[in-house]
Amino acid sequence: MNEALMISNVLLWIAVLAALVGLFALARQIGVLYERVAPMGALMLDTGPQVGEAAPVFDLPHLVSSRERVSLGLPGDKSTLLFFLSPTCPVCKKLLPILRSANQSERSWMRVVLTSDGEQPEHLAFYDKAGLQDFPYVLSRELGIAYRVAKLPYAVLINEHGRVAAKGLVNSREQLESLFTAKEMGVASVQAYLDQPGNA
Repeated sequence: MNEALMISNVLLWIAVLAALVGLFALARQIGVLYERVAPMGALMLDTGPQVGEAAPVFDLPHLVSSRERVSLGLPGDKSTLLFFLSPTCPVCKKLLPILRSANQSERSWMRVVLTSDGEQPEHLAFYDKAGLQDFPYVLSRELGIAYRVAKLPYAVLINEHGRVAAKGLVNSREQLESLFTAKEMGVASVQAYLDQPGNA
């Protein structure tokens, strides 16, 4: 009887140890998988003002009222997320709720400014239909040229010192938030950080 009890205890401990080894191996595999599928940051194009450089300074009229001015690139109390979009860009429209959320959750340190070019009536209709009254909205072809914006949606994060902190094409919440992460980490982009040896 005692021998049978001892054998069952030994077998139970072997089963527990085997389960712990299996759990450890599973946790390790999950970590490896996460690294492989970790969301990439915004795709940074190597054109326009580089990260760390002074942002171009603009003083532009608001889309709705030319008496209201929107200053960009100057040092201030907050960083500015400059979001380039178009009324005809479906991905831009998909990101509007995410921008609204970021505009609220990050308002202590950042403001979001929407920008585009084209005809004012088309943008006014888009502004009203999409309910964009919470955002400063400017039309400026020169602004897009200054940042060499060739594809949309594109975002530039200008820090409170008036310098480009992060930038890139953004197609998702993860890519947008990667700009905030890059600023916090003091790197050009999350991609650049992951490409460094030992960080991938």
